[in-house]
Amino acid sequence: MKDKEYGPNSANRLIVEGEASGSVLVCPEGLSFWGGVDPKTGIIVDAHHPNHGDCIAGKCLLMPTSRGSCSGSGVLLQLALDELAPSMIIFSESEQVLTLGSIVCDRIFSVQIPIIRLTKHCYEAAANSTWIELRDHQLQIGNKQIALEPILLNQLKLSDTDRTYLNGDHGQAAKAAMETMCIMGAVENASELVNVDRGHIDGCILAHDANLIFAEKMVQLEARVTIPTTINAISVDRENWQTSGLPPDFGERASRLADAYITMGVKPTFTCAPYLLRDKPKFGEKIGWSESNAVIFANTVLGARTQKHPDYLDLFIAMTGRAPSVGVYSASGRAAKVKIEIDIPEDWSPDDEIIWPLIGWLAGKLAPDKIPLLGGLESLTPTTDDLKALCAAFGTTSGEPMLHILGHTPEASAQPQQNLTTEKINLDNLREAWFELNRGLEQIDLVAIGSPHASIDEIRKVVTLLNGRKCHPRTQLKITTARFTKQQADSEGITEILKHAGIQLMVDLCWCSIIEPIFPANAMGLMTNSGKYAHYAHGLSNRHSRLGSLKDCVNAATSGHAALEPPSWLACQSN
Repeated sequence: MKDKEYGPNSANRLIVEGEASGSVLVCPEGLSFWGGVDPKTGIIVDAHHPNHGDCIAGKCLLMPTSRGSCSGSGVLLQLALDELAPSMIIFSESEQVLTLGSIVCDRIFSVQIPIIRLTKHCYEAAANSTWIELRDHQLQIGNKQIALEPILLNQLKLSDTDRTYLNGDHGQAAKAAMETMCIMGAVENASELVNVDRGHIDGCILAHDANLIFAEKMVQLEARVTIPTTINAISVDRENWQTSGLPPDFGERASRLADAYITMGVKPTFTCAPYLLRDKPKFGEKIGWSESNAVIFANTVLGARTQKHPDYLDLFIAMTGRAPSVGVYSASGRAAKVKIEIDIPEDWSPDDEIIWPLIGWLAGKLAPDKIPLLGGLESLTPTTDDLKALCAAFGTTSGEPMLHILGHTPEASAQPQQNLTTEKINLDNLREAWFELNRGLEQIDLVAIGSPHASIDEIRKVVTLLNGRKCHPRTQLKITTARFTKQQADSEGITEILKHAGIQLMVDLCWCSIIEPIFPANAMGLMTNSGKYAHYAHGLSNRHSRLGSLKDCVNAATSGHAALEPPSWLACQSN
């Protein structure tokens, strides 16, 4: 992997200060802390990661960069509060999610987790060692010492308004928000901050206590958003959780977390697909969003501009209306760096939409740290839901905030195709991905639809596919969606049809946040149409899943079984 420049030169940098030591744990590829690390134990639970089963607690953790969810910053905070965090984290490339988590640990909770970025040569030396110490801005690796340069904060051009935030004119919370913004700007080598028009908050899931602790701390400090800001799915149906069988303590704390953000002025949208709202970002509009699938869709499909901001930074951006002017905020930062040619199997039918998350998942594997340009799909007619599924799956395996798709996304045609490295996705790759994401049982107890939130078109399609059938007596089908989508389903009589078929339509929460008993404790066989949830399911629920189209999911729900073999268009080997 090419060693990226960090700032004007490739110096070894101490990004977040501190002193620490620990035995070395090397991850050969990026790791999403959310869905990939158990916040209660520090054990890597991502079943698709080569370090699955390793414990990061107290370790000097090395990885090229992070990937996946914006929520990794919150997981790091939880690990830190429980003294289960790595002693330090060393990257070889630029990284934002865990870096921001470390800054919040330090600035707001006085817990230090040093973050370091090394050049390729020094990173390799560290990776080949067994013990590393950090003292006085120097790494001790065996008998080798590596001097680390601190981040310089005085190179960021600030507006007069920015300085009023730093001076504390807008309160303690706003001051902390701008201070963190400036640190992240320096970390990302920004020369200035940029205005953003709207925000989206991601860190509102009660996957651990840290999100609640952080949010209520900010309320205590009188934090308020200054731009229109939506909020992600939460962990409960905020208005009806009392009838769901959830433990009262969990339901109350999840509601408190949502209430904290509402108190700060956030709109109670409770959806992980804010791009489906009527008021969606426009082409070229600068926004400040978290939630990986939403960020990728906004950049890729809408042509809006937002970095994949870590959880907690999203609130700071919403409080100040400012973000570091780096990455995809500029036209140059949105340029493709690799082209991925996709061979569509001859027997594939547009009725089998499962190809889209498979493509997204594979594209992320091939482009974990660079924006790709996808070719070979020009003759196809993907729906908004197909692109939603592709973007969400891409976000599980890549750390990038966008991609381009020739023939389908607004900036793809402007991308140079010459001098790009080329990768391929063929039938064999698609088949291998299908098997990797289909490790679950044949008997299906639970079908999970709506990660990201199901659209009204997807819900209508479920009704059509049912064709009067009902769920098998032992199988539940649950669909998570946004409030505004359910209201439309209610008005069309769809909700009653689904209820009659034994299907539950749930609002405010998403599969990424669902726990028992909403997730039935006795449900061992899991099926989903979401490449994102199929990737994270084992780490979140301790169940492997099966992945299929909406048709496959409905058939599984009504029969109680899923096919163990891939669809016919994946069955033959390529030449």
